[in-house]
Amino acid sequence: MAVSADGPPAAGAGKPAAAGGERPLDERRLHPVTPFRRAWAPVAVLVGWAVHDPNAAQEQLTRLTTTMLLIGLAVLIPAASLYGFLTWWFTHFAVTDSELRIRTGLLFRRTVHIRLDRLQAVDVTQPLLARVAGVAKLKLDVVGTDKKDELAYLGEGEARALRAELLARAAGFAPETAHEVGEAPVRQLLHVPPGKLAVSVLLTGATWGSLLAAVVVPPLLWFGTHSVWTVLATGLPLLGAAGASSVGRFLGEYDWTVGESPDGLRIDHGLLDRTHETVPPGRVQTVRIVEPLLWRRRGWVRVELDVAGSSNSVLVPVAPRETAEAVIARVLPGVTVPRSLSRPPRRARWCVPLWWRGYRLAVTDTVFAARHGLLRRRLALVPHAKVQSVRLEQGPWARFKKVADVHVDTGANKTVTARLRDADEAAALLHAQADRSRTGRREARPDRWMAKGAESE
Repeated sequence: MAVSADGPPAAGAGKPAAAGGERPLDERRLHPVTPFRRAWAPVAVLVGWAVHDPNAAQEQLTRLTTTMLLIGLAVLIPAASLYGFLTWWFTHFAVTDSELRIRTGLLFRRTVHIRLDRLQAVDVTQPLLARVAGVAKLKLDVVGTDKKDELAYLGEGEARALRAELLARAAGFAPETAHEVGEAPVRQLLHVPPGKLAVSVLLTGATWGSLLAAVVVPPLLWFGTHSVWTVLATGLPLLGAAGASSVGRFLGEYDWTVGESPDGLRIDHGLLDRTHETVPPGRVQTVRIVEPLLWRRRGWVRVELDVAGSSNSVLVPVAPRETAEAVIARVLPGVTVPRSLSRPPRRARWCVPLWWRGYRLAVTDTVFAARHGLLRRRLALVPHAKVQSVRLEQGPWARFKKVADVHVDTGANKTVTARLRDADEAAALLHAQADRSRTGRREARPDRWMAKGAESE
């Protein structure tokens, strides 16, 4: 993605022309409700100043009379409205044969060029107020960037149509037919009932741990300090964490649905804020199967993802293991979850007492699988084609006990570790994994959104 900044255009300039003498770009504006969103920026600046320096803010408020306050509001509200209108008026976007261009700026023009072949995912999100207004955000994950670019807001139908057009052009459809392709068909693979989700939240240890901390810590601080501000400064974040791990998680993962389409896996979820995400095909670096202790009697697991350049991190919030493994097979074609994993040698207990039993390893023809944890098991699956580098580490005590750790680095800047393996086994694994990774990359499928042949189907 490249960003260019230019000075203000000459007076009377019309629509910009495409490079090479092509027809002028068909630039579009965002939805007319967007100014209301942008108008909050000046107000947010004032609120940020008040939070940063509450004493000075309180002093200024005490000096204000009713007349001064009314005059301030009479100036602030029109100024905020004008700011929101101008930022909307001077924001345009256009889709070319190879990129999405977003042009913003009143005095200084800024143009963002997003190459379509670098798109990781195109997601449609609808916060609660946006759902009421019938609008949506279009978020774009681009290779090589940590922050998502977004178009906010578009009409709900326009956002879905633009998403389909971007994916079609990225897949190689001709520009004149890309807008006619429409949304790719979706076949549902999984739906999580609200009741099962609620039970899974209640059976998660982190939920009860955060609630216990929110109940116990503030009274202890009060008896120790007798300071209301100390109690509030500590108690409010704890209550927020407890709410996020329980109610927030339920609201965010409500009505979780996973479907399969030529674009990849579609994920729809959310009770208040509705989100429509895409897991791009062939770009998943790691899949983790998580088994909390209280879920094991029910045979439930949670599936998480690492996708290079993308913020998508959850594939299945809760499901029976067989169902979850069937979904994993669609994300990682040809990969089977290993059933038998080997433990470290018994002498490893001198390095990590008790917890050494939670470390397991399995290497198949398609995947490197490492597990850790006794109470909350996490099994990480890394396809050989996604391994970027392999490292062996051995500290003085581990060298004395003849054990070593093997680290596998992926394209998502994550590391999966096989801990406390026999030193000879670790050395052999290091060289063998390098060979498997080279072979896997040669045989891996190309990362494409859709097959061009879909146009003729």
